[in-house]
Formats: sequence, structure tokens, C-alpha cells
Amino acid sequence: VKEFVALSTRDRIRAIRDLAMSFEEKKHIRWVLTDKQLNLYCYTCNKLHSQSLRRCGYSIRSARQTLELWQGIMKEIGGKFGTSVLSYFLFLKWLLMFNIFSFLINFGFITIPLLVYDPSPNIPPNVSFRGLEILTGAGYFNYTVMYYGGYSNETLIGLVDYNMQLAYFFTIAVYMVLCGIALIFSMASSFKENYVLADTVSNSAWQLLCSWDFSITNERAVRQRKNNLRVQLKESLSERAQRELLTLSEKLKHFGVHLGSWLLSTGLAVGCGASIYYLYAANWSLLQEAETLLVPFVVSLMNLVVPLFYSLFNKFEHYSSLGRQIYALVVRNVLLKMSILAVLCYYWMNVVAEKFSCWESMVGQALYRLVIVDFLFLMLGSFFGEFLSNVIGTRLLPRLGVPEFDVARNVLELIYAQTLAWIGIYFSPLLPAIQILKFFILFYLKKVSLTQNCQPPRRTGRAAQMQTIFIALLFFPFFVGALSIVAYTAWRLTPSEQCGPFRGLNNTFSVVGVWIDDLQEIPASQWVVWIYQNVIRSEIFYFLITLIIIVIIYIFWQVTQGRKQLIGQLRQQIVNVSVLHP
Repeated sequence: VKEFVALSTRDRIRAIRDLAMSFEEKKHIRWVLTDKQLNLYCYTCNKLHSQSLRRCGYSIRSARQTLELWQGIMKEIGGKFGTSVLSYFLFLKWLLMFNIFSFLINFGFITIPLLVYDPSPNIPPNVSFRGLEILTGAGYFNYTVMYYGGYSNETLIGLVDYNMQLAYFFTIAVYMVLCGIALIFSMASSFKENYVLADTVSNSAWQLLCSWDFSITNERAVRQRKNNLRVQLKESLSERAQRELLTLSEKLKHFGVHLGSWLLSTGLAVGCGASIYYLYAANWSLLQEAETLLVPFVVSLMNLVVPLFYSLFNKFEHYSSLGRQIYALVVRNVLLKMSILAVLCYYWMNVVAEKFSCWESMVGQALYRLVIVDFLFLMLGSFFGEFLSNVIGTRLLPRLGVPEFDVARNVLELIYAQTLAWIGIYFSPLLPAIQILKFFILFYLKKVSLTQNCQPPRRTGRAAQMQTIFIALLFFPFFVGALSIVAYTAWRLTPSEQCGPFRGLNNTFSVVGVWIDDLQEIPASQWVVWIYQNVIRSEIFYFLITLIIIVIIYIFWQVTQGRKQLIGQLRQQIVNVSVLHP
């Protein structure tokens, strides 16, 4: 039978006919050959089908990568400047996706229903667009859906009744919850990959054998990376030795310098916050549009100039590693930005909320001006901080050389900008649209400035671990702080009585109680009322949720500890085997 399989159909029939067998035996052989041919045909068809599906999957994946935003630019940046600089652009793209999602949610569930119901805004006849509103956010924009005051508190009657109060409340609440979940998962995943699974014991071996950046294709960047690895190995090997060789007087001297630097940097942050408060108190009564730009100008100027003073502190401080120096600079900048934002939010929540009739729109305008002026200063920072430094370092003072791209400072600027958008989500639902345009322009601006004015970093830490730190900072204290401000506004402050979707309520959260009262009259919705009264408003429910989360965290912690012990035992077995069998 095996000999007949390789023959053609005509030769096979002729060979079977010439066999000296009975008719029944020839018929059985023909049936066996036919069954084998069918199986071979089915196998060939399945193989071709799987190959075509695999090719289709490869084509779809290739098309998705081709259509992915800035894919080619990201490869170019990674090839010339390495993953540390690339992490900034990946972070910017990640924040851009956040704002696109926010804009789609707010525009789809809050703005579009109102525009369909009432397409023409209620703008007074004496108000017209003059162009200055693009900078100040006041005037014409104050009567549009840009701010809180432009939204109605009515139930829109149409094909479907649409409650604007519930839509406004739940859209913002769901968006903030989803942002928090996304940040927690991103932070946990990055922390697991770069800290939990990373081997801190063999850090020098990791740097020597596993830390080469294979995305680099530029010859100059390759030389810089080699020098970077050499410097990192020298630092990691000499850090402990330097710490042990220091005498007591030198340690006290370093401690005094660090203490003085931290006291001075903290004093600068507190002083900036206090000056912003008094400037706001003196300037808020000036309702001329151009004069309202003074406070955002001073805030952005502080965010630009004070970090330069923090960088000067590093000239006098002596850190045993570059990582500690970067972390100290990051913490100082975080304290500065948080002190400014805390003072601004305190003034908005306690002074503006009592002084103006439609105070939510006034706060929205203030946040709009901060976002716009911050964008202008980011462009000025790229010009003065990178372009002029390149001109000075290449033509006037060659010993300074070409500047490097400061990843930490630029990432903190992105975090600050995103925090403004999160705080403003309640007061200006369309503020993410401005943020999208801002980040989109900023990406190309930074890309051009990077390629024309900067060189690959000569000394870098582990880019993946730095990115984990940046995501953690974005979550806490910035996102948690923004969420606290929005929650405090919805829970404690009384909405304006003359504008906005929550006019006439004691607080924003009261809209849920009003909705539940309406549901009590509907028999089919009694289960929702029961859940609200017995679950959501129950302290026992939140206690159980907290207990479950603590138990889950403890279980994962025990699993992690067990894996670490197993890794240690396996490493010890490798050492024992290498000793026994050299």
C-alpha cells in the first residue's frame, strides 16, 4: 500500500489491476488508498488554513503597528538617544491617551446631549469673541459649554429623557475611578517587573551582562552607552567603599550640607506657596481679562526658575550615586509643585467659593489660564533651556558642550500639567481637549528640540525603574490630591445657585439621594434603592471591602516572599554545583 500512495491515479489503478489477487482484496486496497488520500488532503487543507490565518494575523499586527501613533518616531528616538530619553516620550503618549479618553467620555455623555437639545449657547448680545479669550478663558468662553456654568440642571426631553445632573456626576465619577484603576495596575505591573523580579544582589552583573540597550543604532550613542556602563560599574563598585572611607568629620560635613540644602529648598517651596496666596488675594478682585494672567504667569515662572536653583544645590552636595541625586531633585520639585497647587486649591475652595455667584466657572477659568500659560512656558523652557544652551555650549563656551535632555525635569512638567487637567475636570469638562492639543504640539516640539539641540545622556540610571517612580508620583501625591479636591468639592461645598447642573442642591453628591427618591416610586427599581440604602451607605460594606483588599495584599506578599526564597535556594544550588564540578 505504501508503494501505491506515491503513484499517480492512473498508474495506481493499473498497478492494482495487475495484482494477482481476488476482486475483494483489490477493492479493499483501493478503499485503503482512498482513505489515506482523504486524510492527506484534509491535513494539507488544515495546514494551509492555519498558515493563511497565521499570515493574516501577522498582517493585522503589522498594520496595527504601522497605524500606531508615533511608532516610527519612537524607534528613531530610541535608536539615537536610548531608552531613558524614550521613556519621556512614551510617558507623554500615555498621558495623551488618558486625555483622549477623558475628552471622549465628557464630550459624549455631557456636552453632546446638551448641544443636541440646545445647539445655540445663551450668549448676551454685548459679548463677542475678541481673541483674548484664547489666553484668558474668560469673556465669550464663559457662556459656552467650556465651563461648569454652561450646563443645564434640567432633564432633557426628547426620544429619551436625559438627566443632566446624573450624567454630569456619574461621568466625572466613573472617569476618575477608571483613571485610578489604570494607574494602580500600571504602577503595580511596572513595580513587579523592575523591583520585585529584579535582582538587587547581582546588580553589577546585571549591568555588565544584561543592561545593553539594543534599540541603539547610532554610532555616537553606542560610544556614549559604553562610557555610561563603565561609569555605572565604577559608581556601583565604589559606592560602598566611599561610604566606608569617609571619616566622621566628612560625614558630619556632608550631613550639614544636605540638611542646609533641604531646609533651603523646603523654605523656597513654602515661600512660593505663600507668595502665590497673597498675590491671588490682591489680584483676584481685578476682573480685567489681561490682569487675570498675572497669577498664572508668576506660577509658571516659579515652576521654571526655582528648579534651576535646585539643580545648583547638586554642585555643593556630594551624593554617592547618581540615582540618589536624581531622587533628591525629584522630591524637591514635587514639594514645590504640590505647595503651589495646595495654596491655589485652598484659595479656590475657601475664598472664591464664597465670593462669586458662579464660582465653579471662575475656578474653571483659573485652571484654563494655568494650562495655557504653562504650555507657553514649556515652549520657552525648550528654547532657553535647550536651544540657547546648545548655542552657548557649541559657540561661546565649548567646554560646556552640547546639553543633555533632562528626563526628570521634563517628566515632572508633564505630571504637573496632567494634575491641572484632573483638578479641572469638574469645573471645565472640555479642558482635556486643550490638554490633547497641548500634548500633541509638545511632542513634536520636544522631538525637534531633542534631535537638534541635545546629545545622548552620558550618565543614566535604569530607565525602567525611573519610569516606575514617575508613574508612582503621578498616582501619589498628584492624582490622589486631584481626586481629593474633586471629592471635597462634590461632598462639602455648596453649588452655585445661579448656574450649573447642581444649582439648588446642598452639595453635588445630593443628586444621588434625589435620584434614589425618584426610584422609590418605581416598583421595578426597588432593588437599586435597597442596594443604595443597605450596601453603599453601610459602613460594614466598606469595612469588608477593606478587609478583603488587605487579605489579598497579604496573600500576594507571601507568594512574593516564597518566590524570593525559592530563587535564593536555586542560586545557592548553582553555587554548590559550580564548587563541586569546577
